[in-house]
Amino acid sequence: MTPQNDISIRIGGEAGQGMKLISGLLGKIFVQKGFWVFTNQDVRSRIRGGHNFSQIRIANHPIHSHSSQVDLLVSLDEKTLDLHKEETEGPILYDEDSIKGNPPSGNRYIPVSFQKIAQNTGGDARMANSVASGALLALLGIPLDSLYKIQEKIFQEKGKKIIEANQKSAQAGFKQTKNAGKEKHFYHLKNPDQTNRMILTGSEAMGMGALASNLRFYSAYPMSPATTIMEFLASRKNQHGLIVEQAEDEISAINMAIGAFFSGARAMVATSGGGMALMVEGISLAGMTETPVVIINAQRPAPATGFPTRTEQADLLYAAHAGHGEFPRCLLAPSTAEEAFYLTNKAFYLAEKYHSPVIILGDQYLNDSSWTVEKLNLENLYPDPQGFLSEEKLKNMNPYEYRRYQMTPSGITPRIRPGTPHQVLYADSDEHTEEGHITESARVRNQMVEKRLSKEQGLLKEMSSPQIYPHQKADIYLLSWGSTWGIVDETVKTLRNKGTDIGYIHFSEIFPFRKDSIPPGIIKTSRLIGVENNATGAIL
Repeated sequence: MTPQNDISIRIGGEAGQGMKLISGLLGKIFVQKGFWVFTNQDVRSRIRGGHNFSQIRIANHPIHSHSSQVDLLVSLDEKTLDLHKEETEGPILYDEDSIKGNPPSGNRYIPVSFQKIAQNTGGDARMANSVASGALLALLGIPLDSLYKIQEKIFQEKGKKIIEANQKSAQAGFKQTKNAGKEKHFYHLKNPDQTNRMILTGSEAMGMGALASNLRFYSAYPMSPATTIMEFLASRKNQHGLIVEQAEDEISAINMAIGAFFSGARAMVATSGGGMALMVEGISLAGMTETPVVIINAQRPAPATGFPTRTEQADLLYAAHAGHGEFPRCLLAPSTAEEAFYLTNKAFYLAEKYHSPVIILGDQYLNDSSWTVEKLNLENLYPDPQGFLSEEKLKNMNPYEYRRYQMTPSGITPRIRPGTPHQVLYADSDEHTEEGHITESARVRNQMVEKRLSKEQGLLKEMSSPQIYPHQKADIYLLSWGSTWGIVDETVKTLRNKGTDIGYIHFSEIFPFRKDSIPPGIIKTSRLIGVENNATGAIL
């Protein structure tokens, strides 16, 4: 068969059948072989039952989004076959024992008894995902040893017996598919450039960015799709001297993080929109006390509980204005896992430099999808902003001279840690004097509001410009932000190859918004179309 350079595989079944595990195994195999991989999940909010699918796209060139094209389908149950067979262009692997009526007919259908083989070979029907993984590798022309190595890593904590059982199951699935003899349906990918790459979810990248920024305290209440960030950090807390606290609710989580940052430890919380609603008063507390805090809002469809396991971008205006009163904050919205790593680092830099809340807007698509990432360069991380008074300055100060909210031209007053010898740190959620004592003076109130808001000028200068493609003027520009970049980028480049004069303007650093972000010439002469995953076009 003619080698391919871009294929998409959809793996569907009931919740609990291991579709995500199959795509995860394949993703690691192909990334290790030098391919570019992107996987995304379509999951219902049920622990067992209900139709789910995982889709993996594999290419020998950079890809940053899923594809609507489905080249190959793996059906672990009959419902998957019914739902997706018509939109699949190539072969379909299906569990013949899951079909209640007449089996499908045609050369492209390849029956494999996933569960029966798993039970007979591995001793457990749950190893059907290993059988399916082996069958897929047979179709893709990939030897089994690649799968064996990854199974050894994934199942190492479960012992040698489980590893061998899964490997035998994969081998059985591989053999049965090869014996089907339908060579004309086999896929062979063109060899890519062999480069060391890794595969990361957006949540893993955010966690790594936080650890690289010297994260010391993480608190959260589980809420999809942000829970995977807590799982990642908890699995590495001992390696990094990190405290991970599962709080009783989101109110406790935000206040714990504020307390940790107030004490001098870098801290972060993560949640979704409904959880952030409970954090709003805490965000205002950080604004009033000028305490840094980093908050991740992994968006999902709302209002209320919405679709707990789906994706949406409807929290932009909410995040930009969350919190009663007026105080500075910053909004960052990563477009890829790689950018999520670097922007999480920038969030800590900005929070500590400007003593303000910084909110990172992710979503289910960004957080739960897996992206191919080149080597992360730690030299590109932001330096410590030196937000604390130096020991030298402290030594030269008179006892009890320190004023936490002293007026400064930039609005930024250097911090000290609680318990600093010969100085006292006062903080209050009420309006306060420069020393931090409660006041009802109108004059002091006006001064403090101006002090806090003056930090916005510094934050504005820190905001990077949007990505504009192409640089020369186009008739149409798509306006987007956050996780939609990969889809917009590929769409625009495809249309341009067909002769359409189109481009895009994509934002990853959103608020405070620079009015000079979009060149005036584009605004005057080009048509702007908002492309974002919400109903109201918030960025317009």
